[in-house]
Amino acid sequence: MPDDSLHLPFVHDVLEREKATPGALLPVLHAIQDGVGYVPDAAVPEIAHALNLSVAEVRGVISFYHDFRTAPPARHTLRLCRAESCQSMGAEHLAAQLREQLSLDDHGTSADGQIALRPVYCLGACACSPALELDGRVHARLTPERLRELVNGCLEDGAC
Repeated sequence: MPDDSLHLPFVHDVLEREKATPGALLPVLHAIQDGVGYVPDAAVPEIAHALNLSVAEVRGVISFYHDFRTAPPARHTLRLCRAESCQSMGAEHLAAQLREQLSLDDHGTSADGQIALRPVYCLGACACSPALELDGRVHARLTPERLRELVNGCLEDGAC
């Protein structure tokens, strides 16, 4: 478990710079996540105090937007497209394969912190369905074998 208080000097710098911005909460949260990799729990009361919000309001915004993380990110992020084109080409079968192979749900992170699984609803690769994005790189026309290869590469040596 990381010591979230180590990031408070950075959080205070962000708050000082952004607190006067109209609607500052989202820019503050984005800046903190960009700098730290996630929004540390210890930062929430600091953000609330600086922006004259309740802790519940800050936590509510963090939990509403699924791209905000409250823990350090996994080493690799795998986003499987679940939109109509990919669904029609077998994405649900691939999702089940991932859940079984990694022993996690659609929004989970593997126990070793190597891979986070996130559904996404269109990667713009509809002509090449099914598709996924692994660490920002799109892989299309996926087969169960190719998917297993990609995941095993991440798990074995960290190179995806």
